[in-house]
Amino acid sequence: MAFQYLTNISLEEARSSYQEALLTRGFAAGQETIPVSEACGRITARPVYAAICAPHYPASAMDGIALRAELTFGAGETTPVTLTQDQFVVVDTGDPVPENCDAVVMIEDVIRQEDGTVHLYAPAAPWQHIRQIGEDICAGEMILPSYMEVSPSAIGAMIAGGVMEISVLKRPVVGIIPTGDEIIPPTANPAPGDILEFNSSIFSAMLKQWGAVPLTYPIVKDRRDEIEAAVKKALAECDMVLLNAGSSAGREDYSAEVIRSVGEVLYHGIAIKPGKPAILGLQECKPILGVPGYPVSGIIVLEQLLKPLIDRWFVRPPEEEVIRNATLAKSVVSGLKYQEFVRVRLGNVDGKLMASPLGRGSGVVSSFMKADGIMEIPQGTEGYAAGSEVPVHLLKKESSLRNTLVAIGSHDPLLDEVADLLHSADTTLSMSSTHVGSMGGIMAVKRGETHVAGIHLLDEADGSYNVSFLKKYFPQGGVRLVECVGRSQGLMLPVGNPLGITSVNDLTRPGLRYVNRQKGSGTRILIDYLCKKEGIDTTKIYGYDREEFTHTSVAAQIASGTADAGMGIYSAARLYDLDFLPICMEQYDLLIPDSVWDTDVVQRLIRVLQSPEFKQRLTALGGYECENPGRVRQHL
Repeated sequence: MAFQYLTNISLEEARSSYQEALLTRGFAAGQETIPVSEACGRITARPVYAAICAPHYPASAMDGIALRAELTFGAGETTPVTLTQDQFVVVDTGDPVPENCDAVVMIEDVIRQEDGTVHLYAPAAPWQHIRQIGEDICAGEMILPSYMEVSPSAIGAMIAGGVMEISVLKRPVVGIIPTGDEIIPPTANPAPGDILEFNSSIFSAMLKQWGAVPLTYPIVKDRRDEIEAAVKKALAECDMVLLNAGSSAGREDYSAEVIRSVGEVLYHGIAIKPGKPAILGLQECKPILGVPGYPVSGIIVLEQLLKPLIDRWFVRPPEEEVIRNATLAKSVVSGLKYQEFVRVRLGNVDGKLMASPLGRGSGVVSSFMKADGIMEIPQGTEGYAAGSEVPVHLLKKESSLRNTLVAIGSHDPLLDEVADLLHSADTTLSMSSTHVGSMGGIMAVKRGETHVAGIHLLDEADGSYNVSFLKKYFPQGGVRLVECVGRSQGLMLPVGNPLGITSVNDLTRPGLRYVNRQKGSGTRILIDYLCKKEGIDTTKIYGYDREEFTHTSVAAQIASGTADAGMGIYSAARLYDLDFLPICMEQYDLLIPDSVWDTDVVQRLIRVLQSPEFKQRLTALGGYECENPGRVRQHL
């Protein structure tokens, strides 16, 4: 009677059951801390936050002279201002701006005189041509979310943000044990009957591409006790083990027996071709794969069964397959028992994609080298006739599709936490945030440029938030206002409130330096309204036109000592250990157009807003009230 494998389970069921069995036993990556300079290509184990601002000092953005802007007020074409040498400092791009200076005039606009004085024919605005502290990165801002691959530019951003070490997922060590009496190490002059052992080299290269660390052991002869000893050694030293060859029905195929003796055999025999003799074993949470000796079979088994495990280890989505329909150039016959993988060459003939099958033998490794695609023949299908239109998995990527939630509008640190929760829940998702203020967000929605816009716009007539602006800018409807949070807005002040600020009326004090948000932001609209209500002339507030684009950047200026007050939210003040004078509790909502409401990425966002984890993160940030985040407040 012919040998029958113990199982002939489908690939999908085998893969799913194997992963579930390992995960329930604790299959997961550990963490390690490494220098940022060595982190390229590694996967973050948790969010990375900036430790310092970048730049961390006010820096000149031009070659020129640094000075007090007020010294230039009144300068014009016919009324130049003359400055003596003690009233300015020559600076180059990147130089620190002296403490008593708050503007830089570029060298092209400086008219030098023989006596050392300079003439200026235009006034300088406070903080012109100065790179503000935190212009690039603010301390406390999230640089990278969890489970994100570190890129070269991310290394630069982390170092600029004062991060010298990060926690990353450990790379899995995968032991490769080659077995067989007939195989020998690679040599240029093999004897007849010698089989060069190159599977471990193929497997090692594949593992390195996937981010794992291969560890190849010496060739083991077909002796049961020697194979068992090698497997035990590999299990003690590695996270996963590949036992290569000995999984078929030969008289010296000991793999299944050995794996069973040291652990458990879940399946022996998968309904795929090539690769049907594969063994899926495990010891506790460590996978042990019995891999067929033929190279193409081994490659298929690693791609279909090991790579998904490594992807789970790194908490990353499976690599996207690009599938295109192609016309089969010649007939392919297949057995009904197996799901078959056929390598094909592809070519475009008169606008039609043609697929030509390559050699199908399990040992024809060159067919993989030559293949442009893989055609799958489902289990239970006899094959395809020439001229049939068949789906082909491209081995060369045509494109990399991205599933990104685009957010354009008002800034809030909670958006970083939403992005991390979104990505942690599904690593195929990411979030791109651009901070242009509430009105900028509304305009982005009108132009169809964004999925979501954060807004907090005060209606001066009745004190309500957001709804009246929707009615004004979307008279035809087509948008939903989704409840997010109530948040505490107020004046952020240096520790101890040294100037004794008690209200917005104190902002006009001589010597007080204010830092503002950009025009169009909800916070700018609020402070404009408060000043108007109190009858304050904003031209009397020094630095009122000094604009920053985020709450954290305003807080950074105050914490660094370059400003004495700024309007912002409590969570930003808390992040920098600033004093905070509460002014009001405002409503921060998310504006979402109907056209994207039913998309998967937006619905995932709604689920994040409604999750307990989101509320926990808001509590940690401080200064928020959330009753029904994710609820539609208004649908126009």
